[in-house]
Amino acid sequence: MGGIGKTTLAKKVYNHTQVVECFPDYRAWAYVSQDCRPRDVYMKIIKQICSSTKEQVEMAEKLQEHELGDFLHGHLKDNRYLIVLDDVWSPADWSCLAKKSSNDPDCLGSVFPDGGKGSRILLTTRYKEVASHADVRSIPHEMRLLSKKKEPGLELGEKMVDKCNGLLLAIVLLGGLLSKNMSHIEWKKVHDNMSAYLAKEGQIAGVMTMLNLSYIDLPSYLKPCFLHLSLFPEDYVISTRKLLLLWISEGFVLQQDRQSMKDTAEIYLNELINRNLIQVVRTSVNARVMECRVHDFIQEDFITKCFKVLRVQDLEGLGFENVPSIIGELIHLRYLGLRHTGLKMLPLSIGNLRNLQTLDINNLKRVPDVIWKITNMRYLYIEEQEEDDPLKIDTVQNLQILSGITFNQWIRNNSSKLTCLEKLKIEGRCELVEEVEFSNSIAKLHSSLKSLYLKASDESSIPSLAMSSCPHLCKLDIKGRMQKLTETFKFPRNLSQLTLEACRLECDPMPILEKLPNLLTLRLRAGSYLGKEMHVSADGFPRLQILQLLRFKELVWLNILKGAMPWLMQLEFDNFKIEIFGLNELLNLVEVKIPFSSLLAIILFHKIEDSFWGLTRIAGAEGGMHICRQKGLTLASSKQALEQLADFLEQCSRLNFV
Repeated sequence: MGGIGKTTLAKKVYNHTQVVECFPDYRAWAYVSQDCRPRDVYMKIIKQICSSTKEQVEMAEKLQEHELGDFLHGHLKDNRYLIVLDDVWSPADWSCLAKKSSNDPDCLGSVFPDGGKGSRILLTTRYKEVASHADVRSIPHEMRLLSKKKEPGLELGEKMVDKCNGLLLAIVLLGGLLSKNMSHIEWKKVHDNMSAYLAKEGQIAGVMTMLNLSYIDLPSYLKPCFLHLSLFPEDYVISTRKLLLLWISEGFVLQQDRQSMKDTAEIYLNELINRNLIQVVRTSVNARVMECRVHDFIQEDFITKCFKVLRVQDLEGLGFENVPSIIGELIHLRYLGLRHTGLKMLPLSIGNLRNLQTLDINNLKRVPDVIWKITNMRYLYIEEQEEDDPLKIDTVQNLQILSGITFNQWIRNNSSKLTCLEKLKIEGRCELVEEVEFSNSIAKLHSSLKSLYLKASDESSIPSLAMSSCPHLCKLDIKGRMQKLTETFKFPRNLSQLTLEACRLECDPMPILEKLPNLLTLRLRAGSYLGKEMHVSADGFPRLQILQLLRFKELVWLNILKGAMPWLMQLEFDNFKIEIFGLNELLNLVEVKIPFSSLLAIILFHKIEDSFWGLTRIAGAEGGMHICRQKGLTLASSKQALEQLADFLEQCSRLNFV
């Protein structure tokens, strides 16, 4: 049955230290669900296998389903692997997953080979016959309902747990419900309501009761957001960026004073997470939720019976050549998602969508100059336009995010009218853009702009601009040729995140950047600096927490004087040729991400692993090693740990790992 704790137990096994050590390289987790799609399952596994390079993943995406089975089989047959197939619904689904490989004469039709190396497949299912069919030699582990004797707590709490009939999901939902009702009176109310709602008999009643009570207990503003999740397929990993925009477009998010609707929507999301109605899949470095999902039981047995979505059209990734002009008759449409569809043109009738709040599309040949009619638009994504035709947008005064407008389109608009614009991405050719005019256009956003991304194409240079007049600007990304920082750029004092790429700076940027008093994250990527050395002075980067140095070809020396970067916690680089001096003074450094070069690098690392550091291989196409320092070390131990780390990196550098 659903909600009994199968996935929870499987995750405990999958993430157990001894299991990770036993399967360090080939370990993958794939959700199968009722809508079994072997090709999607294979791709999920391939992307998690450490040895799969970016090129191999791209090649795999072009293969047919049976070819993909052969590809996966070839990667697994000579290695010890652990693969979890979560929520397999039928014997036919297992057969379909396991026997899509046929071209290898030694394969005998099986995607998952038994090479005698101790490989394992962990399968979760609701049905015993699926487990028996998958392996007739093994006895399936049957989940038991939680024992009442194992549930400690107050008498009233124990009674409520009893009513959950031992179902883990029901108990989790109960915990989320009680987290909002802490008084004894409120607990008694929940207990009484549980008794009233337990009208049905059987084990499933516990979960359904808790779902009903959890839904009833939701504030009115959260109920439509929760029901809206029926839009997504079972076990679908949901992008929170998209989800928040959908909620706003549906009109679910209430406008709050001095707070953007996107921020309010994020608060709604966190409330549902805290109530255990939404599961977190992935978070960002600053702990914001990037991806989430809904438990399959909640999806199939509750949400889908309660709600159908209106006013939203999300066709991302479906692939089609044109949109009929009749789309302009959908006058209630608030969200239109057309990203990665292959579309090159939009009909002029799109200007009739006066209630549209979000348009998300990319790679158009040109954007029709009718956006100015859609005055309710708040979020406009039009990246990678092929042509640079005029586009009027300064009438759209509610616009909060504008991503993908070209430099030439931007300067033809009166930016002073865009008083709500918080996030701006400008891209394309910019050699004809007059610098003073461009700088003034950005300065006019002083009251609202928080994030700016400038991306110049070809050999054109980013126009000079003074950003010190934008006090709220906290995130800046620049990709393209720049002149000297000292002569052209004045950074705002509140800047907390900075990314530079392809800037081709010839002078060391550190003497300028280290003076930014509130900078927390600095990412310097390929081509941002062409020199061989970088130096950080004793008082440099007083608040920096994350430093990233990626794809540098010439850089060989980074010198960090004592007293610099006192709060640096995470360092990432991908070239052992870079010698870092002063590493042992960074007492708050707890994470280092470096390239995985060879087995020899791991052997070297094991010399320090047992003392202060732990090692994790980074899954995916990029690969790498993630080194984490133990928590709670004394000052003396921290210094010793950093000395060990510096010695390890120096040995790797001598061996010329790349």
